[in-house]
Amino acid sequence: MLRNEGHDVVTTLEPGGTPLGRNIREAFLETEDAVAPIAELLLFAADRAQHVTYLIRPSIASGKIVISDRYADATVAYQGAGRGFDRKTIDAVIEIATQGLKPDLTLFFDIDVESAISRAQGRTDDEAKKNRMDGETAEFYSRVRGAYLTLSAEEPGRFKVVDADGTVEQVFNRAVTIIKNFLAS
Repeated sequence: MLRNEGHDVVTTLEPGGTPLGRNIREAFLETEDAVAPIAELLLFAADRAQHVTYLIRPSIASGKIVISDRYADATVAYQGAGRGFDRKTIDAVIEIATQGLKPDLTLFFDIDVESAISRAQGRTDDEAKKNRMDGETAEFYSRVRGAYLTLSAEEPGRFKVVDADGTVEQVFNRAVTIIKNFLAS
């Protein structure tokens, strides 16, 4: 949509938006080894620091719009609420990794935990490669979802919740409406 309107857009993801990040993603998400929660937190922070320094900031400086599948809010949700790290620690790690860079707009695609787990279990190998996070409990994902909803309440100007219940086309159209409204403001 943005490219069709003439915007120069960079799409990326975390972890894995840089060569180093792809190695971190593979090492973390595809391992069957136990990963200490502090190692998980610091691996994602290392990926984010690399991502911000070598991809996101240079792209923004050259006038591009950056769309990232996950960013610092994921650390608040997954490592904070999900793994139990306190908010002060999470915020300090995020500040170091991002150098204070925050998105102008964040979309959270919200769906109840049971439906999300059902969707993940129903994916074929062609649709998405399963990873170690797919094995987490419903309780873990309830804490993660709660953290995202709390973040959206704390920063309603930046954080928008997209109802992800429905078809891909319906959810896409909801997101497009939010993005268009944001760009028009």
